[in-house]
Amino acid sequence: MTDDPFDEWAEADDPIFDAAIGRAIGRLPPAYADRLGSVAIVIEDEPTREQLASVGAVGLLGLYQGVPRTSLGAEGVPVPSKITLFRGPLRRAYPNPASLSEAVEDTVLHEIAHHFGLSDARLQELRREG
Repeated sequence: MTDDPFDEWAEADDPIFDAAIGRAIGRLPPAYADRLGSVAIVIEDEPTREQLASVGAVGLLGLYQGVPRTSLGAEGVPVPSKITLFRGPLRRAYPNPASLSEAVEDTVLHEIAHHFGLSDARLQELRREG
């Protein structure tokens, strides 16, 4: 037995992430969901120093890497993009399966918003507006 407080539900971790990712994508209007074909969504245990440095952060729950659709060239050619969810920070910040599931869904939606060109500042404005 380990001292990891998540041991009792660690085996359910991937299904929690998978289901929450599916729900987040399912909440999108079809016009947006249909334009996610070039976006990979991956789960990693922890962010690397390079990933943290790329956004000037000391911690990350998720990260969007790519060219936002609003910045595509004249041809509108999709550029491969990647959304990474960080299992360790999410599990530590949200200590039970229900709160983890909700946080994963929110993080996916946040990173998808970056794919469509919304900045963190604009996302904060939208939250304040309700």
